[in-house]
Amino acid sequence: EGELALAECVVYLAVAPKSNAVYKSFNAARAFVRQDVTRPVPLHLRNAPTRLMKELDYGKGYRYAHDEEGAFAAGERYLPEGMAEPGVYQPVPRGLEIKIGEKMAELRRRNRDAGKA
Repeated sequence: EGELALAECVVYLAVAPKSNAVYKSFNAARAFVRQDVTRPVPLHLRNAPTRLMKELDYGKGYRYAHDEEGAFAAGERYLPEGMAEPGVYQPVPRGLEIKIGEKMAELRRRNRDAGKA
């Protein structure tokens, strides 16, 4: 019966709108992180398995997105201090990517409203 599910996947993929946005984004993201590998991970994102790490404020102020409204920690910062958001994913105006673009716009608005975009 697994063969039928695979056949349905093949048909879906064959007729789905095509886009190379993810491919381009992946390559842009790799280039982005390679441009400056010396910046430290923000303290609030670091795991604190030891008492010393807790004393150094590792993990302090971390917001678990799954516990936030809409499972999104509006205004949370994930990049090192001083590093601008790269905006590497640019959805194309076709198929599901239209909805993805709308969702991204909504999340950017929520970040702006939180005062930390």
